[in-house]
Amino acid sequence: MRRTSRLFELIQILRTASGPVTAASLAQQLEVSDRTIYRDIAALQAMRTPIVGEGGVGYVLRQGYDLPPLNFDAEEIEALRVGLSMLARTGDSALQRAAIRVCGKIEDLHGPADWLVVAPYGAPGDDRDVTCVQIAMLREAIRGERKLVLTYRNEGAQETCRTVRPIAIVYHLETVLLAAWCELRGGFRHFRADRIWDCVQSDESFAGQGPVLRGLWEEQEGWGASYPSLKESRRSDAALRKE
Repeated sequence: MRRTSRLFELIQILRTASGPVTAASLAQQLEVSDRTIYRDIAALQAMRTPIVGEGGVGYVLRQGYDLPPLNFDAEEIEALRVGLSMLARTGDSALQRAAIRVCGKIEDLHGPADWLVVAPYGAPGDDRDVTCVQIAMLREAIRGERKLVLTYRNEGAQETCRTVRPIAIVYHLETVLLAAWCELRGGFRHFRADRIWDCVQSDESFAGQGPVLRGLWEEQEGWGASYPSLKESRRSDAALRKE
């Protein structure tokens, strides 16, 4: 690890620590010697980084310290470019616009990388001419823990009106799912965004229930917090067919 990267990681460890961190612990996490940690701490203190403490007792970073703008190496920049380009496959127009803005900032600093190409094929865009709900609205309701009233058509074109408590967005390759507690069914359900024909935000909230509901959903539906397995994805597809 380069010294500049190590200094950054050292600050990050101290920022997130709940108490003093010894030089031995820092050395183990960063895979360097205690002597290197002493030198790095001294260098950071010389740069007026508010680290207090001493070897054998532990070090603490005073609250309120802000890091300078992040610097990324070449592979990290390429990972960002590819990841941002892949947002075009989610169908989420608001995230796509945000990705374009971020890409523009990266190109201003590092120039273009036309040799990194990501196929745009994926979920249909949430254009109002194509579908009746924008995914940004679903994300906003999840963040604000606001109930949604949906008009939903299942695979058999059967239409129902649902009041739901939205808890997660799941981006599949060809569709986007809204995971929610459905008051009509009394359980968790997954709604395809392209089958939601109307959606309005209710005046009712479910403040404070979101994390609990997500925990129950992950447990009952077999979803991992971020990366569901193939088996779990098939379970979700089965749930879709039930809708």
